Amino acid sequence: MDVDPMIAEYLDHLRYERGLSANTVTSYGRDLARYQAFLEGRGAAVLTAGEADVDDYFAGPGGGGAAATVARRVASLRGLYGYLVREEFLTADPTARLRTPKRRQDLPRVLSVDEVLALLASVAPAGPLGQRDVAMFELLYGCGLRASELLGLREGDVDLEAGLVRCIGKGDTERVVPMGGAAAAALQRYLRDGRRALQRGRRRPQLFLNARGTPLTRQGLDYVLRRALRKVDLEGKASAHTFRHSFATHLLAAGADLRSVQEMLGHANVATTQLYTHVTVEHLREVFLETHPRARRTKRTRP
Repeated sequence: MDVDPMIAEYLDHLRYERGLSANTVTSYGRDLARYQAFLEGRGAAVLTAGEADVDDYFAGPGGGGAAATVARRVASLRGLYGYLVREEFLTADPTARLRTPKRRQDLPRVLSVDEVLALLASVAPAGPLGQRDVAMFELLYGCGLRASELLGLREGDVDLEAGLVRCIGKGDTERVVPMGGAAAAALQRYLRDGRRALQRGRRRPQLFLNARGTPLTRQGLDYVLRRALRKVDLEGKASAHTFRHSFATHLLAAGADLRSVQEMLGHANVATTQLYTHVTVEHLREVFLETHPRARRTKRTRP
């Protein structure tokens, strides 16, 4: 199926004029290709579709899946038709009355401090790959980095003396995050020994390398993490992003202020960071119910 010219033009607009990331443009393209296929199946096209076509799409294939997925599809179509109206390809927007489904805000899975420490202790810092893995996990948890931010690090992005890490986040925004002593020590050992061995005499700017001396991929990181989680009976219960959730939750639970955590995470809106306060409250409630003698529920006896 050839891409509809209007969709192709809109994606170019997102890519070159708005400067959205390749992953975001790919997601929008996938959503709009699904919509195009639906229209072609009923003899319609992007420029000829009306409100009824849009409604039928979301009543059918476009409305399947999680609320977050459907919300993204709605955003994709709204963006497309908003662009076509602005550029005067259309005079009316068929998505004008389209509503975004309410997203259920699930609390993120968070590892306990003991679980994090157990996982870190399970990785032997022996050999280049072991040193690399310890450094990666310490940075994920110690700095709250996204997986993409971790894998995008270059050697020059780390200042061991100052204890700082510079990373590029969503929307190509740059931020500097403090690095703790454990992460700095693991990273120093990896840079001194492990990374030098993995480079095999070749100079590469990327910080984390695989066994072949090439940049580590997301698939490679996921494989390494699954293997480590398996050792501590946490396989399937955590991902690289879980370390970021745990980083934020543990900071807030220990008394860190919300604004500082927001800056360290690189959240544009503090409302995103506030989600972790709910996680902390839920954890405190669980601890209270399990430990306080007057919190335990007793069975009611009949008079």
